[in-house]
Amino acid sequence: MKIESLAQELSKTTYPGRGIVIGKSKCGKYAVTAYFIMGRSTNSRNRVFVEEGEGIRTEAFDPSKLEDPSLIIYAPVRVQGNNTIVTNGDQTDTIYDLMNEQQTFEMSLRGRQFEPDGPNYTPRISGIMNVCNGKYNFYMSILKSDEGRPESNCRYTFSYDNPIAGEGRFIHTYMQDGNPLPSFEGEPQRVTIDGNIDEFTKTVWESLNADNKVSLFTRFINIETGKYETRIINKNVK
Repeated sequence: MKIESLAQELSKTTYPGRGIVIGKSKCGKYAVTAYFIMGRSTNSRNRVFVEEGEGIRTEAFDPSKLEDPSLIIYAPVRVQGNNTIVTNGDQTDTIYDLMNEQQTFEMSLRGRQFEPDGPNYTPRISGIMNVCNGKYNFYMSILKSDEGRPESNCRYTFSYDNPIAGEGRFIHTYMQDGNPLPSFEGEPQRVTIDGNIDEFTKTVWESLNADNKVSLFTRFINIETGKYETRIINKNVK
C-alpha cells in the first residue's frame, strides 16, 4: 500500500467523521495515537474531551443543550495494564471488560456491531496498542453494515507487529460527506507520522475541516519505559 501524507488524508474530505490514527514516531521511540471527533448536528458539536483516569471521556459542553447522549457520550480511551484502547464508542468498555476476562481484542468485539443510527449505520472503529518490555504492536478493527444493509454486519481486524518508524494507519467512519454518510472502505490507510507530540497534534488539528472538527486527543507512549504524554484540543472552550 502506498504511504500518504497524514495531513492530506485528513483534509481530503470535509467530513471523515470520527477517526483513529495509530503508529510509531519517526524517531522510533514512541507509540503514537490520535483520536478525533467531528460533528454536523448541534448535538454532535456540543462536546469536549476531558481526562478520566489514564484515559478520556466525552462530555457535553453545554449540558442544557444535550439531546440524545446514547451515541455521543462515552469513554474513547481507556488503559488496561500495557494496553491502550482507543475507540469511537462505548465498545471501549466492552473491550476493556472482556479482555479482563482473558478474551482477545477480536473476540471481545464479537457481540458488537455498527451503531444503530440508520440510515448511516455508522461503523464502530477500534484500536488497541500494546507496549511492553520495549516491544510494541497494535490492532485495529472496523464493524460495519454490509453496503448499508442493517441486517448484515461485517467484521474486519488488522494486526501490525513491530510497526515501522515514521508510519501509521488511519481509519475513520465515513469516506466523505453525504446523506446517508458512506462508510469507510478497505483497510486502514498507511500514513506518515512526523514530529514530536506537539507538532503531530498541530498537524492533525489543522488538517481537519474547521467547521466540523470538535475535539482531538493525542498520545505518545515511550516504548522503553511505558511513560506517556497526552494532548487534548477542544473547539469548545469555556
